Amino acid sequence: MHTSGTEALPRVALLGVGSMGGAILAGLRAPGVRLDGPIAVTTRTAASAAGYDDADDVEAVASETDPEANRRAVRGAGVVILAVKPWAIHELLREIAGELVPGSVVVSVAAGVTTAGMEELVPAGVAVVRAMPNTPSLIGRGVTGIAGGGSARPGDLDTVRRVFETVGRVLVVDEARIDALSAVSGSGPAYLFFFAEQFTAAAIRLGFSEEEARMMAEGTVTGAAELMARSGADPAELRRRVTSPNGTTERAIDVLSGAGWAETFDAALAAAIARSKELAAG
Repeated sequence: MHTSGTEALPRVALLGVGSMGGAILAGLRAPGVRLDGPIAVTTRTAASAAGYDDADDVEAVASETDPEANRRAVRGAGVVILAVKPWAIHELLREIAGELVPGSVVVSVAAGVTTAGMEELVPAGVAVVRAMPNTPSLIGRGVTGIAGGGSARPGDLDTVRRVFETVGRVLVVDEARIDALSAVSGSGPAYLFFFAEQFTAAAIRLGFSEEEARMMAEGTVTGAAELMARSGADPAELRRRVTSPNGTTERAIDVLSGAGWAETFDAALAAAIARSKELAAG
């Protein structure tokens, strides 16, 4: 996790605190992150809002008890993060548009919702940015791609970058590449979990108990990932270090290489990108 540096972030409104919204909120509340005022949060239920009653840095309001909750939250906010389901983005923008102030930035974390569609619903002078974080953001190890709409200036993108650096690394891309980024890093954790799932099943077929197989597979995957993160070495180099010439690992790698992994990954990412485009088209 990175902190936002010496310059304080503008006042932030966070509409929705589900899994991803909660991760972003935790990042913004982390030590070393400076904000211009408390974070305005809206939740669906009063019970969820009540969880922040003792927090000095969060002002939470529930939409079930206050119909004006979302509009109230965004008043005076420099950054407004929409952490709701994709189908609800446009409806939410129509609801809050009248309260957005010129110079503010609206950030959507929803897949398949274009900046052009959002820009049609916000007042002039309000910038729109798409952000695609992934689930490791929950532990401050996320990768987030951000893409600005036509109204977003470099300073707007820098502000959004600093917001998402509180939950991990950030890559700024053109919107034309945001679907591809989502297919790689956004969906990427699921690919790794699927590998661990299949690795565990293969170990069970070799005669290990479910507990033993899970320990070996999960420990190996998480340990190797941490080794890669700490070493800074290229994955191919790390693989070579484990693969002795004419050894057992080399034989296994030969089988995996011959199974067409490159083609399979290309096809999988293409399918994810195609689905993102379908969602954007409605």
